[in-house]
Amino acid sequence: MSKVVFITGGSSGIGKATGEFLLAKGYTVYGTSRDPEKVMRSSFRLVAMDVRDTASIKTAIATVVAEAGTIDILVNNAGVGITGPLEEIPAEEIKNNFETNLFGPIEVMKAVLPQMRAQKSGLIINVTSIAGYMGLPYRSVYSASKGALELITEALRMEVKSFGVTITSVAPGDFATNIAAGRYHAPVVKGSAYEAVYGGILATMNEHVDAGSNPNEMAEAVYAIIKTPNPAVHYKVGVFMQKFSIVLKRILPDKVYEKMLMNHYKL
Repeated sequence: MSKVVFITGGSSGIGKATGEFLLAKGYTVYGTSRDPEKVMRSSFRLVAMDVRDTASIKTAIATVVAEAGTIDILVNNAGVGITGPLEEIPAEEIKNNFETNLFGPIEVMKAVLPQMRAQKSGLIINVTSIAGYMGLPYRSVYSASKGALELITEALRMEVKSFGVTITSVAPGDFATNIAAGRYHAPVVKGSAYEAVYGGILATMNEHVDAGSNPNEMAEAVYAIIKTPNPAVHYKVGVFMQKFSIVLKRILPDKVYEKMLMNHYKL
């Protein structure tokens, strides 16, 4: 029997590309969408789920287990972007981002772990971000939510290892997806102290996404992790300089690295 893969946020972008890739490799794939009926085309089964709603998480996982008998692999992919000067981002938008990027993935893991413990096997892949390895200007909330999921991955991995469950993370750089269209942009406020700089950086960030790598690269990376007998704690996927920026943060003095980022963002 083929292994069953459960992908959150499977209706577009990285989630959709990963689902289609794994389906072609012979896996049984389930994805999630807040409203599957609005998704025009999907080559794999989509179940209704909102990562901000614990009841819907439990229902979706119960549906998959009832139909497929198991969940072998969870790809915790659902997430949302957010940009803006921290001073000007409404508190409710910050909370929504953490609900989607951190608390939601935690609840999905909590809901799937009993099944994986019972079968004494399972793989959880948390999709984070290279932005989660550093505090990026005007992306502070996004960096923080994704960085927190990296640390959750490290801790939970040790807690569940004895149950036969493996947890790892994969951090993408910029990929050509619709994340820019779906993320919250704090508006560029006329007369704001941040108006000129934030307006320019926002345009640059959108250009980086539009010119990003093909999401199939992430799909291939997820497949490679699945096929690895003993996955590493963390993986990074992106162009060389994006991955190298993590290395530089580890070896450079804090202020030198800060200066490098400020030069990059023209601050």
